[in-house]
Order: sequence, then C-alpha cells, then structure tokens
Amino acid sequence: MTMEVLGKIKHDNVVPLRAFYFSKDEKLLVSDYMSAGSLSALLHGSRGSGRTPLDWDNRMKIALSAARGIAHLHVSGKVVHGNIKSSNILLRPDNDASVSDFGLNPLFGTSTPPNRVAGYRAPEVVETRKVTFKSDVYSFGVLLLELLTGKAPNQASLGEEGIDLPRWVQSVVREEWTAEVFDVELMRYHNIEEEMVQLLQIAMACVSTVPDQRPAMQEVVRMIEDMNRAETDDGLRQSSDDPSKGSDGHTPPGGSRTPPSVTPTP
Repeated sequence: MTMEVLGKIKHDNVVPLRAFYFSKDEKLLVSDYMSAGSLSALLHGSRGSGRTPLDWDNRMKIALSAARGIAHLHVSGKVVHGNIKSSNILLRPDNDASVSDFGLNPLFGTSTPPNRVAGYRAPEVVETRKVTFKSDVYSFGVLLLELLTGKAPNQASLGEEGIDLPRWVQSVVREEWTAEVFDVELMRYHNIEEEMVQLLQIAMACVSTVPDQRPAMQEVVRMIEDMNRAETDDGLRQSSDDPSKGSDGHTPPGGSRTPPSVTPTP
C-alpha cells in the first residue's frame, strides 16, 4: 500500500489525504481541516453542568456516515482502516462524519503499546498484530458502543480493572439491566428506546469474538440505513431535539427508561 493509493481514495465520509512527507526523522500527513473536531472530543469533552449533550439524531448520523466511509475503504479502496477510534472520526459543523488516519498499518505498523489500543482492537489483533476487514468491523462495533454508552472503551468506571467496553456491555445485558447500558444523556429524549436497542444489537454483532460471525461493513451500513428508513416510515418518533424530560430532570408520566431486552452475543 503506497501513499499515492491512499491519496486517490475519494468519498464524502473519508478525510482526503492532500500531501505527505517522509524522511528518516519525520513523517507528516496533510489532510483537510475538519472544523468541528473529533467525535471523541464531542462525546467525552466537558461532561457535566453546562454541557450541550450530543443528541440521539446526531449520534445516529455520525454512526451511519462513519460506517459509509469505512465501507467505502473496504469495498472500493480494498483498504483496511486499521485504527478506528473516536479520535479518528472527524466532524463537519453539521455532524456529518469522515474517517481519518486510514490504511497506515503497512507503513507504520502497530507501534502503540497493546494496552493503549486494546479497547478498540479485536481480540485476534491483540494477539497477532495483523489488522483485517473483520477487525475493522470489531473496532467499529466498539465505536457504536461508545456512542450508545457515552463511555470511552478503556474508561476506569467500567468497573473491574482491565475490562473492555464490549465485555462490560455484555455483562450488564446478561443481568437484564439493559437500560443501565445507555448514556444518561440520552435518557432525556423521547421514544428512542427501541432504536437504541436496535443499534446495540448491531454493535454486539460487530464485536463478536469470532471474526466470521461479524457482518461485513456494507451489511452494517445497510442495517443502520434500515433503522433510519423504518423511523421515517412509521413517523411516530419525535425528534430527539424534543426531550421527554422536564427541566427538573425527571421522566414525565408515560416516559419509559427500560428498553426491550437484548440477547448477549457469544
């Protein structure tokens, strides 16, 4: 894989590589400036009072646009991204997402210490250091879990020391406390429980331990598009700009905090 090949990849949801510089002491990549920053900063930055939460509609938009970008790399570019994480999902002001930092493993390898990246890395990559299309799907599944839970993959508050985000979600779901999985910031929005569970089911399929049990990225795109299509067709859900909670932070009568159950994946 050469830098010229990566530079020829063009898609609305892939950050274009404009130039590169390689020398013995320095390696530089030049790409478009994405003014809204990264998903990591938007999702995890300044949590607490005074923060504007990332609402459900925008989380879904980011999930779908990032999936489309990765699927384009896989299908049209025949490129394994190799480093999918929320800091590499860059955003435009309208929260349309583009993937960056793709296809660099053959050039740079996986020099990052394993304990720093294991939160996104598929189990087989932690062992072999070899990235594949299916390991990208696993990493994207972790990204979906990050959007749903509001937790970083290696966040200390996941409980047991060293537990990763997929195992934490599976343990909570197994105890039938599915509602406890979701980001508290999403609980203010009305009638989105079923969609959250649908996206959680897609994420759980992506993070299957066995690579062959994971869907291909183009299938992941189709599943998320089908969710959006169903939402448009039934016309029942209010926009997530219309919170179901009052200003006192309590769920009003009839507002549910308990989504349908999810079956843990092996």
